[in-house]
Amino acid sequence: MSSPASSPLAPPNLPRIVAASLIGTTIEWYDFFLYGSAAALVFNRLFFPDSDPLVGTLLSFLTYAVGFAARPLGALVFGHYGDRLGRKRLLVLSLLLMGGATFGIGLLPTHATVGSAAPVLLTLLRLVQGFALGGEWGGAVLLVSEHGDARRRGFWASWPQTGAPAGQLLATGVLSLLTAVLSDDAFAAWGWRIPFLLSGVLVVVGLWIRLSVDESPVFRQALAQAEARRDAGDAEQSPLVSVLRHHWRDVLIAMGARMAENISYYVITAFILVYATTSAGVSKQTALNAVLIGSAVHFAVIPAWGALSDRVGRRPVYLLGAAGIGMWMFPFFALADTGTFWYLVLAVTVGLVLHGAMYAPQAAFFSEMFATRMRYSGASVGAQFASVAAGAPAPLIATALLSDYGSSTPIALYVIAASLLTLVALAVAKETRQRDLADDGAPPSATASSRDAHTV
Repeated sequence: MSSPASSPLAPPNLPRIVAASLIGTTIEWYDFFLYGSAAALVFNRLFFPDSDPLVGTLLSFLTYAVGFAARPLGALVFGHYGDRLGRKRLLVLSLLLMGGATFGIGLLPTHATVGSAAPVLLTLLRLVQGFALGGEWGGAVLLVSEHGDARRRGFWASWPQTGAPAGQLLATGVLSLLTAVLSDDAFAAWGWRIPFLLSGVLVVVGLWIRLSVDESPVFRQALAQAEARRDAGDAEQSPLVSVLRHHWRDVLIAMGARMAENISYYVITAFILVYATTSAGVSKQTALNAVLIGSAVHFAVIPAWGALSDRVGRRPVYLLGAAGIGMWMFPFFALADTGTFWYLVLAVTVGLVLHGAMYAPQAAFFSEMFATRMRYSGASVGAQFASVAAGAPAPLIATALLSDYGSSTPIALYVIAASLLTLVALAVAKETRQRDLADDGAPPSATASSRDAHTV
């Protein structure tokens, strides 16, 4: 077994592989976040016009949450075939599905044109988005983690994570530009379609870059070992069965670790657009600009947090972020309530910096929990099943709490509760920083397991 410090698997073209994963994830997150921002700003009027404004926003966030519901299915399907066929093929497919669905949203007729069919079509395309993103994240971070220099895995694997703030930055930037140059009527009539249609161009660029990279050498090595075992008569278990049998504890830890990270992110970037414009008296443009600046800082700090996790470990950095985000929630809303632009920028930026301390080491942390032939399934299932309970309902719950109580206090307590759940998960997790990703943790084959059971 090669040691992490001297692994021969780190190729000289790693920066190109990192760039391919980063650009692909940026495009996919651009598509996903674009929907969230549009749901907060305009979809309530275009697709749910018969509701009062806050109820319309709740309904548009409900279609937003539907995308999260499809992510576990994407994690199961992409994880299974990604562990069987390889990371690269599935990443190409996920990009095509996501881009096609987003482009389709840009062509949708609204409620004024086709009535109730409009929100139905919107929901179907949102399901496709969620399915694609459920398979994207695991494959992108694994491709880098399994190619990368083991001594700096946290740093390299954090770069695909910057695709989230980069996509948020791109989506918010395009919307901010359009709302600045267009009147509200023009934006609602046709301007909102432009960023969705732009996705078609971005997907072509992303595919060109993603098709140029090689399959993970760690996966190729594990595939050869699996083929040798099959030739010897040992049947290989399905990746999902192997995960649930051998790594169920790690899946639960990954789900718990995502609670504070996922919930806080969508409160800070999606719900804040509603809160700032309805409760703090801030204009849409001001709120978008605050998220834009915060996302730029978020992008910059993620690799720094990833590098720190290489020095001190994944858990300490993650713990710092989880505890910090819980403590920041009351100051976050207090700053937003001032209605002052720079205070709002400070609230969003500090929140995203603390979020980055969780998000940056997450890629390496989750990758290091699982053996190679079940790593895509394990990392994806742990991450995406958590998103159903965390990120999916977060804007809905926050909006409902604001509607019921007229105060930010219950929302802050909601995020603090999520932080406590994450702290508990991290408390029982093992440090993974020194793990070699070579296939040294392969589960027993189905045949071998059967033999062992008979000999007990």
